[in-house]
Amino acid sequence: MIKILHTADWHLGKRLQEYSRLQEQKLVLEEIREIADREEVDLIILAGDIFDTFNPSHEAVELLYKSLRRLTNGGKRPIVAISGNHDSTQFVEAPDPLAREMGIFFYGKYDTVIPVGKLDNGIEITQATTGFVEMKLPHIGFPIRIILAPYANEVSMKTYLGEGDREQEFRTLMEDNWRKIADQYCDVQGVNLFAGHFFFMKEGEKPEAEPESERPILHVGGTQALFTRNIPSQVQYAALGHLHRYHSVGHEHCPVVYSSSPLAYSFSEADQEKRIVIIEAEPGKAVNYNPIGLKEGRPLNRKTFDNLPDTLAWLEENRYCFVELTYITETSIEAATRKAIMKAHDGIVNLIPQIKNPIGRENQSLQVEDLGKDMESLFKLFYKSDKGQEPNEELLTVFKEVISQNDET
Repeated sequence: MIKILHTADWHLGKRLQEYSRLQEQKLVLEEIREIADREEVDLIILAGDIFDTFNPSHEAVELLYKSLRRLTNGGKRPIVAISGNHDSTQFVEAPDPLAREMGIFFYGKYDTVIPVGKLDNGIEITQATTGFVEMKLPHIGFPIRIILAPYANEVSMKTYLGEGDREQEFRTLMEDNWRKIADQYCDVQGVNLFAGHFFFMKEGEKPEAEPESERPILHVGGTQALFTRNIPSQVQYAALGHLHRYHSVGHEHCPVVYSSSPLAYSFSEADQEKRIVIIEAEPGKAVNYNPIGLKEGRPLNRKTFDNLPDTLAWLEENRYCFVELTYITETSIEAATRKAIMKAHDGIVNLIPQIKNPIGRENQSLQVEDLGKDMESLFKLFYKSDKGQEPNEELLTVFKEVISQNDET
């Protein structure tokens, strides 16, 4: 049996508005390392969005290398990391020759082939092709095969699809490519895995919502999702990245699982327990998998209050968190009230006034959920809330001109 740890969406270097999360990321990655040691994990899969930007900060890069070095357990525990839609494929693969000597294998581009051969630490790459690697570990008596499916943007996909292809052709292309790999390399004599950073759903079901902090994945032809049936039947476990909530998509022939991000990165994730997944696998058998909750990092909370004493009491009792605080008030938040709230807590990210309905204007105040609407809709809601009527066309025209000028700037 082999034990595998599945994690994803580290987003190293990500900020919550003006707040750095690097120290929290350092703590939670150390927590993942402790779990890997405690569970005696043999292999780690990092399923994309390693960094938060194409050009990560020096601090984020340093944190990655130090964390991966510790996770390898002195080079004995291999790590396979693919790129996500937030990662630069060239940047991710740049340290690969040196990292490979420590058992860390970066994979970002579909035309990359991991070199075959035995490393000094005893890990051996026995077979490899584009989108696939097979390895043997010194203490495991069977090979581990991984179909590698990093995120591919529209330009990369057009290399394979050409111009003007539809989403069904995209799905068919990916499915055919993965099936050819599986048919050639993935028999029942080894453990067969899939590592991908795409938006997967079970055909016919409602798509899982993408997190506020994520860039929606759009592919050639406008498709937003691949189907779980596109994964080859030989695969025993599909380790996915992109969705930030732990989520098991479907079990048509194997578990298809998003492990979640290690920290909450937007207030839409406020109530989520962040996890990693431990998989126990043997050749030719169904895997066992177990999500394990992560404890490190400041939780994100959305709270609503209508008076200062209750607000300050809750903030005093909940020091270690980030807060999006909605304050219900007759007109606006007074300067003294705002100052008292902001002084009471160092993690208030948003302080949102919710104006009570003026007499005769029921159901016209702006709500927190309205903040996701476009600028014109927000302006109409604000104007109606403030004036009790819709803005006229002349005023709307002026507003649109102002927005257009700001966009150009």
